[in-house]
Amino acid sequence: MKIYFFAGDRDGRKRRSPRGFTLLEVLVVILLIGILAVIVAPAWTAFFDRQSLKIATEQVYQGMRDAQGTARRQKVDWEACFRKVDGQTQWTTHAQGSSVSESDWRTLEPKLELDEDATTIRKLTLQGQTVYRVEFSHKGHVAGQLGRVTLKLKKQPTPKRCVIFSTLLGNLRLGETSSAKKCN
Repeated sequence: MKIYFFAGDRDGRKRRSPRGFTLLEVLVVILLIGILAVIVAPAWTAFFDRQSLKIATEQVYQGMRDAQGTARRQKVDWEACFRKVDGQTQWTTHAQGSSVSESDWRTLEPKLELDEDATTIRKLTLQGQTVYRVEFSHKGHVAGQLGRVTLKLKKQPTPKRCVIFSTLLGNLRLGETSSAKKCN
């Protein structure tokens, strides 16, 4: 009868197992993963920030298109309004002259804001709040003012994305900039 030792040689000595990793090998791999994470993480978060900015601008654009279309269909003047409340940028669309409740305002992501220096639409003060407004006539035309609504990330001056009203007939388009210049 033969006795087998699984933890060592026949004579009972322990031998080194060819399977597994040494502590040094594991530490080197962890160090490499850490270095890669430090390199990739800023680019990854910047990518998500740009995507959030793009999505918010497209939501504002689509909301303004809807207001313009509703003005045409209902033959009533409509407007899109923007404001900042407690550090949050909010926007709404509604029939001109109608009352707007707090629940009608849509809030952008907390890391985004209205760039007040680059936004060139009409600015009003209503009940102590600054409100930016663009009006659409009952024909869907921009009522008298051309300009842009510009959004940006709160902690970075660039990139910026904007919705531009380029003709009195109501042509809306999206623009962007990656420099300190205005959106085009």
